[in-house]
Amino acid sequence: MGICDNRVAIITGAGGGLGAAHAREFAAEGAAVIVNDINEAAAQAVVDEITAAGGKAAVNTSDITNYDDSLNAVKQAIETYGGLHIVLNNAGINRDRMFASMTEEDWDLIMAVHLKGPFCISSHAVHNWRGRSKEGVPVDARINNTSSGAGQQGSLGQSHDAA
Repeated sequence: MGICDNRVAIITGAGGGLGAAHAREFAAEGAAVIVNDINEAAAQAVVDEITAAGGKAAVNTSDITNYDDSLNAVKQAIETYGGLHIVLNNAGINRDRMFASMTEEDWDLIMAVHLKGPFCISSHAVHNWRGRSKEGVPVDARINNTSSGAGQQGSLGQSHDAA
């Protein structure tokens, strides 16, 4: 029995790195996991690993920076596994450049993934949870956000992480 039995989690950026580690651990603890990543092959590899170990997981390639498309991850969790309990905002990108060398395009892309993405998908999850609560259904849900130490301690090449 795991601490996440009968829970459903969406993990963004779960096709590799820390996101994939989160996905594997949540699944090992009993959660059904929506593995969200724009790289479908990477997400599928994580799903294959989870299901081979006896867990439940599905690929989702919704663009979390697009408000309408990010709703599809929430819909998929509900339609596939019957609910949603956890959103783990982990997706991130890096443009390792000093502030003086960073372009506006780099900045906008980083802000979209790091700030707008968590807003978009979390907004849809919260609307779902709020609606269920108003219907009298008990809601026990969480939003978790991965952050970078570069935002707290500073890093010459990641001034954007301070935002």
